[in-house]
Amino acid sequence: MCLGYPGRIIEIKGDFAKVDFGSGVIKDNIIISLVDAKVGDYVIVHAGYAIQVLDEEEAKKTIEIWNEYLKSISENR
Repeated sequence: MCLGYPGRIIEIKGDFAKVDFGSGVIKDNIIISLVDAKVGDYVIVHAGYAIQVLDEEEAKKTIEIWNEYLKSISENR
């Protein structure tokens, strides 16, 4: 099973982007050459590659579901 996580592009330099995944997690050098994305877009990132552009509403729903899942894991430890 492969997982991708949504984040918002905050800066682009050539084929690379800085992506904000929320909760203070920002990653540089995400490769965006596979998608047509711009600053402000939400993208699904897998293994350092942006593989899909999401609309904002869908991205926020996905992030909310991930956060609920992560919270449930930490509560059950």
